[in-house]
Amino acid sequence: MNRNEIKRAPVDKWVIEPIKDFINNSTTSGIVLFSAAVIALILANSPLKDAYHDFWATSFSIGFGDHVLTKSLHHWINDGLMAVFFFVVGLELKREIVGGELSNPKNALLPIVAAVGGMVFPALIFLLFNTTGQASQGWGIPMATDIAFALGVLFLLGDRVPIQVKIFLTVLAIADDLGAVLIIAFFYTSQIDFDSLLVGVLFIGVLVFANFIGVRNTLFYGIVGICGVWLAFLMSGVHATIAAVLAAFTIPTNAKINEKQFNVHLNYLLEEFKIAKPNENPTVTTEQLYILEEIRDYSKKALTPLQRLEHSMHPLVSFIIMPIFALCNAGVEINGAMFSNGLSNVTLGVIFGLIGGKLIGVVGGTYLFHKMKWATLPEEITVKHLFGIGLLASIGFTMSLFISELAFKDPTLINQAKVGVLIASVIASIVGFIVMKKASSAQ
Repeated sequence: MNRNEIKRAPVDKWVIEPIKDFINNSTTSGIVLFSAAVIALILANSPLKDAYHDFWATSFSIGFGDHVLTKSLHHWINDGLMAVFFFVVGLELKREIVGGELSNPKNALLPIVAAVGGMVFPALIFLLFNTTGQASQGWGIPMATDIAFALGVLFLLGDRVPIQVKIFLTVLAIADDLGAVLIIAFFYTSQIDFDSLLVGVLFIGVLVFANFIGVRNTLFYGIVGICGVWLAFLMSGVHATIAAVLAAFTIPTNAKINEKQFNVHLNYLLEEFKIAKPNENPTVTTEQLYILEEIRDYSKKALTPLQRLEHSMHPLVSFIIMPIFALCNAGVEINGAMFSNGLSNVTLGVIFGLIGGKLIGVVGGTYLFHKMKWATLPEEITVKHLFGIGLLASIGFTMSLFISELAFKDPTLINQAKVGVLIASVIASIVGFIVMKKASSAQ
């Protein structure tokens, strides 16, 4: 029986199901993110620009007694909401390492090589344009790939793109995320308060021990992770996003019951439900209610806490957190003075680093390893596909904007970097789509 054969209420047919289809569509998160960025750009260059900037500068505090943190709304979004984004990134990374594409080194080697090349060469190209001073601190900006945008553009082409191309880009972007997390941890962390850091590490130890003894309650991990790990790291000076990734890696990846147990017990419960005497009313009997509740509870136990969390949090991150981040961070004020003497070295470094560096690193690294027979490129992926992958990996957006805020203190440099990110991401999206479309049509 499919969905069309089930009698549906008007609210299901006209509201709930269309919203679910929208959320589950592979391209919609990228469209929402892009729309938020466009709105931010419009507001930042309109008569409402002062109100726009003042709103994000609004300060508020959390804490109690002498332990109070006061930050602007802009900082709370980058340190708080983005920690949730990185938590989901951590969940995704762990799932891929435990049972996904990253679990098989042979399958993951080429995308990882492409990701490494796609981080090293952009940084080097940026440093060619910005050799000294504070500007040189932005070398990490063009190293990142925005997985939502990149995959969103790719999935616009639908089934014309070989599945191996989609897998390659996905693994590349995931490995790139891991690289970005490490870069933030080691190079964009402020002065460290080791007492607070020690407290955070102790809370991580609590989560690891809870995993070891079999605690599967996601609420427990959420409370300890937020109130313990995240807050302690935030106060330590180590960026709070690192705490989110570490907390995600402590989430259990094994379910309370295995597949065989689930199949046996579910079949038993279904048989019990079939023979339970109905009451011929819209409501179920007490016996049926108990059986249905046990089916629900047993189904929940068959899911790993990691996958349950990742699945439930993905819409929150894709359709609320990332658009809010874009609204807050993509609002660059563009004026004639910015271009009167040509683009700044920071802007050029970001543009050429993202587009040129990613292309050289992704295509060059992959092709070299394939030619040297250190790894085998899937037959479905052509050289044209590789160029398309390299261009789509050049879409930095979310991660690049985020690192811009960490790399620079000077608002002028931050704006210059953001202009570069936006220009490069738009060019990479359009050209990458065209190249990938032609590559897929040629097959």
